Amino acid sequence: MTHLVPLAKEVDENKVTPGVLGFIVFAAMAVAVWGLMKSMNRHMGKVDFEKPEEDATDPAKDTAKMSGEAKPQQG
Repeated sequence: MTHLVPLAKEVDENKVTPGVLGFIVFAAMAVAVWGLMKSMNRHMGKVDFEKPEEDATDPAKDTAKMSGEAKPQQG
């Protein structure tokens, strides 16, 4: 362990390091990302990805969709 002491003296004292403030900023960003991911997972769980079933009682709607023709809107 004593052979590491000379290595510690070789560190430049004028060297800029992130220090405690850098660690606090990094930790705050990590906590924010964790909270956002948790919130996103909660919201994605509420989403219904299944397509709603179409009402098949009106055959004109089905033929217009298949032929690509637009039906004029009423009202």
